[in-house]
Amino acid sequence: MVRFLTAGESHGRALIVILEGIPAGLPIDIDAITADLKRRQGGYGRGRRMAIESDRADILSGVRAGETIGGPIAMSIENRDWVNWQHTMRTTAEPPPDAAGARRAPVTRPRPGHADLAGIAKYGRTDVRDILERASARETAARVAAGAVARQLLEYAGIRITSHVFSIGQARLPEGTHVTFEQAGACARCSAALRQPGR
Repeated sequence: MVRFLTAGESHGRALIVILEGIPAGLPIDIDAITADLKRRQGGYGRGRRMAIESDRADILSGVRAGETIGGPIAMSIENRDWVNWQHTMRTTAEPPPDAAGARRAPVTRPRPGHADLAGIAKYGRTDVRDILERASARETAARVAAGAVARQLLEYAGIRITSHVFSIGQARLPEGTHVTFEQAGACARCSAALRQPGR
């Protein structure tokens, strides 16, 4: 069974993912993982943070000489904006004397439509930042890195995957439209290319 666990906060030092159940001997293509992370970062409505981050998963364990060795795979995705959050997101009770970044006040109002209210109730926290930093879209980068390795395992077994949106609300493809696997895969590559800077 393949399973994964993520750790880390949106503005923390790094995101960590541990993936276990990947068999030994699987060649790992780090560039393919990076490509999936870049694909995650594209799209409309992205904020200033997306311009700062250029995600890359650093493999810390579970891979040797380009192949899996059977043990858990640990990957780290660095937060390049960490310098601006060292004071607020420190792990120590008191900030280190050289901690950089703004001294941000506690967040006291849960955001509607987010996990904030449920999280502060579940964990008994008063600073909503303790919840919103974890329940963040940024955390999905760790999940994408795990999925990129899982995709390589499937490809190694001769299984290819793709997806296609047929409708969103009232917007939909005409009735009877048939989209082949190859067409759906080409759309994903095309839309990823269109989201690159300068396009």
